[in-house]
Amino acid sequence: MRTRSLLLAGVVALIASGCASGPPLIDSMQPEAVSMAARRAQFEMNCPAANAEVISRETIQPVSVRWGVERVEYTIGVAGCGQRATYVVICSQNNSSCFAGGGRTAIHQ
Repeated sequence: MRTRSLLLAGVVALIASGCASGPPLIDSMQPEAVSMAARRAQFEMNCPAANAEVISRETIQPVSVRWGVERVEYTIGVAGCGQRATYVVICSQNNSSCFAGGGRTAIHQ
């Protein structure tokens, strides 16, 4: 009986710790996504003063429950030096890193 009580207490503790694991992935990865888009745009635009802001964001559910990983997708706008660009940045849960896809640049006159 004592073993069963200890096992039950362990299961309850495990469930409780899973609920308190921190902010959702979409919130925790946003600073990295913005930074990634800004760095890429600063290089591509040759504009160290370019600033980035999130236009939209969404969680992408895994393709497969068994093998999939949760990912988040951000659309980030970057402006500076008379230019603007948008980047799609995807971050994944499994390696806590992001990838910034190619931007679409517009030059303002």
